[in-house]
Amino acid sequence: MTHTTILSWVTFIYFFSFVAYLVRMIFGKELWGRVGSIAAWIGIAAETCALLLRWKASYDLGIGHIPLSNLYESMVFFAWAIVAINLFIEWRTGSRAIGAFVMPAAFLAMAYASIAPGVSSQIQPLIPALQSNWLTSHVVTCFLGYASFTVAFGCGLIYFLRDWITARHEGIGERLPSSESLDETIYRSVALGFVFLTIGIMTGSIWAHYAWGSYWSWDPKETWSLITWIIYAAMLHARYVRDWRGKRLALMAVIGFASVLFTYLGVNYLPGLHSYLQA
Repeated sequence: MTHTTILSWVTFIYFFSFVAYLVRMIFGKELWGRVGSIAAWIGIAAETCALLLRWKASYDLGIGHIPLSNLYESMVFFAWAIVAINLFIEWRTGSRAIGAFVMPAAFLAMAYASIAPGVSSQIQPLIPALQSNWLTSHVVTCFLGYASFTVAFGCGLIYFLRDWITARHEGIGERLPSSESLDETIYRSVALGFVFLTIGIMTGSIWAHYAWGSYWSWDPKETWSLITWIIYAAMLHARYVRDWRGKRLALMAVIGFASVLFTYLGVNYLPGLHSYLQA
């Protein structure tokens, strides 16, 4: 079985995991929550194998690089990171409610990588600027940060929808995390993501110095990475100094995620040093 075939199956496994989490939330059957978790674990294990196979295939082709070099590969890794962070938080909190709001992001990332126009799944040689050991540390840390922010975004959505759902379906509302639990998960997810993004920006700056002779060029992706960093820095500052909680914290998580999406996808349509990610 090829890595592309495995990744196609992973897309459907993540969708099934989302459905299982959703059924658990609606009907309160904990069995479906366990099914959702098991499906997520199976999916991430299969995706890990597929990425390793793709890595090996690149060496068989004489190219030899980690599968993180273009939009298709980064989307696949983004999905992997989302599921990994979700399962980690699920393990730490013991709550499966967040999966119904986070797993769709992993499914959509995989689906987008498969069907989006202009996104090629072929293994391609690295352009000279990417031929560096900094590729792995920079991309991995950035996407672990993006994935953590995705979980925070999912918790923010739950916060805004919780009262609306409870008013119409009290039983479903009772199965959602409490406001205090959501606050804490948003804060911890953002704090984790902020550390990863900071490391990602630092390694990217060092890499840029070796690749282009400058630590910072105000490239669109660099600029928006900084904007995203500032948004989450302000969010953590407001929580620590002003004790922001509730809707204000949830709103910041949603705004921050919008900035993440533009940093990752939106700036690809602007000319810049990172335009190679369009392929």
